[in-house]
Amino acid sequence: MAEALAERDPAVPGTPGAARAPGELYLPRRSRALEGLRGYGLIAMMWIRSTMTYRTSFFLSTFGNAAITLLDFVGIYIMFSHVDALGGFTLPEIALLYGSCSASLGLADLLMGNTDRIGQRIRDGSLDTMLVRPVPVLAQVAADRFALRRLGRIGQGLGVLVWALASLDVDWTVGRVLLVPVMIVAGAAIFAAVLVAGAAFQFVAGDAAEVQNAFTYGGCTMLQYPPSVFGKDLLRGVTFVLPLAFVNWLPALYLLGRPDPLGLPGWVAYTSPLVAFLVFLPASLAWRAGVRSYRSTGS
Repeated sequence: MAEALAERDPAVPGTPGAARAPGELYLPRRSRALEGLRGYGLIAMMWIRSTMTYRTSFFLSTFGNAAITLLDFVGIYIMFSHVDALGGFTLPEIALLYGSCSASLGLADLLMGNTDRIGQRIRDGSLDTMLVRPVPVLAQVAADRFALRRLGRIGQGLGVLVWALASLDVDWTVGRVLLVPVMIVAGAAIFAAVLVAGAAFQFVAGDAAEVQNAFTYGGCTMLQYPPSVFGKDLLRGVTFVLPLAFVNWLPALYLLGRPDPLGLPGWVAYTSPLVAFLVFLPASLAWRAGVRSYRSTGS
């Protein structure tokens, strides 16, 4: 709405074709990406300052967030007290999958997790106020109620990951060392793209937060287990349709020196950043289409 009008309306200053006062120089509009990052940072800092007003509450909620999410790994640990391997994977290898996926999802949830509130904003009409602000709507939605306590999930995921890497006998090379942080960041970008696509779908569905969570939290739960325990059709779906396998399965298999069940070459493990970009592109286009189709509540 407001964004689309601002792009076309010659009466809006700072846009091509806008009416300017005599002697006023035309200044091209700043990159929307930079505007979004700046707006996101300002909104996030506002919520961080608000959170840190009650530091004890923040530390307790962060610790509680880490403890609750760690219970998933505790369940895996208890399971391995009765079995030696799952799908041919030992406990440290499963911990590698768990820690990398949990850290990636935690980072995406910290930065973009609040996009699942878009359905509520569409229903109550509060999205209208965001459309008239000089900040991209996606940045406002993502940064709104920025929850710093979600660092707990990232911290516990990284802790399990470090323990797994220390326990595994990996043939470390420069490429494998660099692959670990790339896997975490690219995995977070893939999850963030899924969050944006799910938020865009809510413009059509009205409220589909649970559908969005099924592909993020549900996808992370699946990625905590080795691909060898799943059927080939599911593996093809999460590799070539919704490429969640690039979050940690393919990079982890390369780190461990294990073959891919679908027979993909080892170098595919390094394509996670490219896959994240390819997923984010249609997700961002779907988001723009959803914003432009928004017609408010009429109230």
